[in-house]
Amino acid sequence: MDDQLPSRKAPIFCSLRYGLCLLLHFCNVVMMSQRMCLSLTVVAMVNSTDPHGWPNTSTKNLLDNIKNPRYNWSPEIRGVILSSILYGMLIVKIPVGYLSGIYSIRKMVSCALILSSLSSLLIPLAADAGEMPLIACRVVQGLGQGTVSIAQHVVWVKWAPPLERGRLTSLSLSGLMLGPFISLLATGFICQALGWPYVFYIFGACGCALGLFWFILFYDDPKDHPCISVDEKEFITSSLMAQVSSNGQHLPIKAMLKSLPLWAISLGCFAFSWTNHIMFLYSPTFISSKLHVNVTENGLLSALPYLFSWLLGILVGQVADLFLSRNMLRVITIRKLFTTLGLLLPSFFGICLCHLSSGSHSTIIFLILASSTVVFCVVGILINPLDIAPRYYGFLKGVTVLIGLTGGLTSSTLAGIILKQDPESSWSKIFFLMAAINVISLTFYLIFAKAEIQDWAKEKHTRL
Repeated sequence: MDDQLPSRKAPIFCSLRYGLCLLLHFCNVVMMSQRMCLSLTVVAMVNSTDPHGWPNTSTKNLLDNIKNPRYNWSPEIRGVILSSILYGMLIVKIPVGYLSGIYSIRKMVSCALILSSLSSLLIPLAADAGEMPLIACRVVQGLGQGTVSIAQHVVWVKWAPPLERGRLTSLSLSGLMLGPFISLLATGFICQALGWPYVFYIFGACGCALGLFWFILFYDDPKDHPCISVDEKEFITSSLMAQVSSNGQHLPIKAMLKSLPLWAISLGCFAFSWTNHIMFLYSPTFISSKLHVNVTENGLLSALPYLFSWLLGILVGQVADLFLSRNMLRVITIRKLFTTLGLLLPSFFGICLCHLSSGSHSTIIFLILASSTVVFCVVGILINPLDIAPRYYGFLKGVTVLIGLTGGLTSSTLAGIILKQDPESSWSKIFFLMAAINVISLTFYLIFAKAEIQDWAKEKHTRL
């Protein structure tokens, strides 16, 4: 891989590839806003005016119920509704990863984003129809979002020169962090001013518009784009000349199963998702238990880690590509360095949260650091499959993301069990367990990780 890095320069500002990267960034912002907003709107959707579920019949509350319809959902039903989007995402990971190497990414991302957005527009109607239609709507939304989350990675197989993969990937994926920040800040104001249904209407409409823009502006191959400059087209195609396409190729499953570098990436993704789910899903609970603030303040404090993750995510891509362009570090060294930072720093700051934070300010600082430093992995393990097997990048992203999501679901479930059994010392147990998972996974990654195209991913390999 290191021998394939071109020395030729190409325009960055006003270039088409960075314009498309910015468009994908905003697609991720809207997609995550659609996913996250229900966690806040559910507070306004549930009838809590009476312990038995009977609504207050005062004139003020009758008017409010017209703007904010309320439903008698138990905590168990609410949990199923909130998590149902994950079932749709789980179903499509590997199939989309495989199909993204065969079919048009332009059509897949556009149709999937519009599907997610239409589901968002239908959520108020589905909620009126009952719990099951709403759950079904969220599952369909998960199918769309799961497709976008995997297919978008394949964009950079043909559009990202090797020296710019880090910054293009980190810039586009940083929208996944900005989306929850915007959602946490905007949802409360929209609910208060217009009513909770408008949260889904606004984010749904924005998603439909971006889906159409993506279909109009994006082309699967730079050579086919009518608006790209000659210099930019030549730069991208020449830098990727040694890279082959996966179209029509059979998957070397046996070789993949025997590949230690691929297992190293998969285990690293497991640890990354474990840490990510703990830090972002349980930050509001941690803030509430340690700082005892009200819901509004909790929402603002919970949004801060997303903001810092967004900023740091953009920065790490620039730094990684700077190391590459100046030949300061090899590709494998960069992958291992940033993976080490992305797994060890959250573990360290997480433990500091329990043992070194003496006041509210230190608690918030350590919480922001523990949550945001995990984004170092974006230019480490998360992009590493593109180094070892660019022709199968979509399929490998589907597999590794599915393994990572398994870690996230396990960690969030286990954390809930620990918190229920032992509220006093539970946070120490959660963060020490997270640190142990990260250290074990990182050790395996540092030993077996590679950044060269593997033999089974080259033009000539043994096929099943």
